[in-house]
Amino acid sequence: MTAPILRKLSQMRALTARWRAADERIGVVPTMGALHPGHLSLVEAAKADCDRVVVWIFVNPKQFNNPEDLENYPRTEVEDAEKLAPYGVDAVYAPDVDQVYPEGFATTVSVAGLTDVLCGAHRPGHFDGVATVVSKIFLQTGADRAYFGEKDFQQLQVVRRMAGDLDIPIEVIACPTVREDSGLAMSSRNLRLSPEGRQQAALLYPVLRDVAAELADGNRFPPLAERARARLAEAGFDEVEYFDLRSEDGLQALDHPDRPARIFVAAYIEGVRLIDNLAVPAV
Repeated sequence: MTAPILRKLSQMRALTARWRAADERIGVVPTMGALHPGHLSLVEAAKADCDRVVVWIFVNPKQFNNPEDLENYPRTEVEDAEKLAPYGVDAVYAPDVDQVYPEGFATTVSVAGLTDVLCGAHRPGHFDGVATVVSKIFLQTGADRAYFGEKDFQQLQVVRRMAGDLDIPIEVIACPTVREDSGLAMSSRNLRLSPEGRQQAALLYPVLRDVAAELADGNRFPPLAERARARLAEAGFDEVEYFDLRSEDGLQALDHPDRPARIFVAAYIEGVRLIDNLAVPAV
């Protein structure tokens, strides 16, 4: 059965009030729609943990620093509702813009430090938009748990810091990255790639794995990163925005994994910006 699609905050709060009165645990899966199996894995995790599950669908204008990127972002709400039907979610909350940003809205939530690097360095204001809308998601749904994929690892860390700093009583759950058979991390942006572009984009993952293996053998990161960038350029990537080794806790730049770390990459192919990361154990 297809879950009801709610547009108004009053509808969302009426539902959560009933669930709270019944002492039911509420989970939320924040998305911008164009759902794929990665999103659905978050729904599965929420269903396993919670009595009630809300899927949030909202293309957040405040986290796009490029108007063209916002305009081109896929919007597939009908198809999304159909994909969610087998999972028995309790509500799809797809709020009207004025329910999230009412007239006169003047507040921005910023998280310092974690947002100065990686995507934050290349997309000014992006994480302010993320932190602002996610704080709204948490407060509007009143959820006990929120489910995020590790593909957007920097976002995950920003959201955790924001919720902790603001004393929002919610547990942020990290779920593993879901990949296509080729290894390409699933993303709504993949829909914009041609078949050839998708095949080229699949090189991101083996490059990450190869660098991780060399780090495990004791090699330093800077020369590995140079070679990785060259491989991606040869494969047809238009631009490698960053290829970094950073600590999991705090996202400090490293030249070898002396603590739990991740390799992070952002690169463009066919004008589409793709990101990925891979965990690297301490050596």
